[in-house]
Amino acid sequence: MTNTPKNDRTARRPDCVTEIRMGNSVLVVSGYFKQDTTATAADKMMKVLEAEAATQKTSI
Repeated sequence: MTNTPKNDRTARRPDCVTEIRMGNSVLVVSGYFKQDTTATAADKMMKVLEAEAATQKTSI
């Protein structure tokens, strides 16, 4: 298997970067949004939080 990068893409910085420490390792996750999207990062995070809250069981 060869590693051939696509040359037709423009180099751009990620829209969000998260670093998580797990023991002696650091996991770095970079995220990109579509350039023509109308949703903001806050909108996307709200959807994630709502989905997570829907899966959580209440302890009451």
